[in-house]
Amino acid sequence: MSLIGKEVLPFKASAYHNGQFVNLSEENLKGRWSVVCFYPADFTFVCPTELEDLQNHYPELKSLGVEVYSVSTDTHFTHKAWHDSSEAIKKITYIMIGDPSQKISRNFDVLDEETGLADRGTFIIDPDGVIQAVEINAGGMGRDASVLVQKIKAAQYVRNNPNEVCPAKWQEGAATLKPSLDLVGKI
Repeated sequence: MSLIGKEVLPFKASAYHNGQFVNLSEENLKGRWSVVCFYPADFTFVCPTELEDLQNHYPELKSLGVEVYSVSTDTHFTHKAWHDSSEAIKKITYIMIGDPSQKISRNFDVLDEETGLADRGTFIIDPDGVIQAVEINAGGMGRDASVLVQKIKAAQYVRNNPNEVCPAKWQEGAATLKPSLDLVGKI
């Protein structure tokens, strides 16, 4: 069952953020655009490259009004230890959520029940707390945050311009489409 168009389910979690432990819930994902980025585990191989890439794009995401949350089934304590020991993770200034109960991973349907780890899932959530985009990758395939930035720009454009849609490879400022009977069979 697709999560597109569904509201984020309730959760409570502890997170590591800028040297502090903080408590969060689904309410934190409302009122602005959010990206929730699941990854399998701290102290692994592909994960730090993805999270570092996401950090490299974090200033641009913030300028678009987006908050970023990374999530694994590790604890917030493990996130702090990883942050303190990894050069790549030390750079992270966005929120790192611990999901040892696996509730959040189950809510987003990314939990691998056999391993107890989250799949590589990325979710774009609108200010109403509704999921607008989902990407799930196999464990060995890292994600590219520049593609995420483009998806967010398109999602924001469509929200702000409800009578228009963004075609494939749409870039900010490029032409959009206005669905109508006149376009049927003409593209």
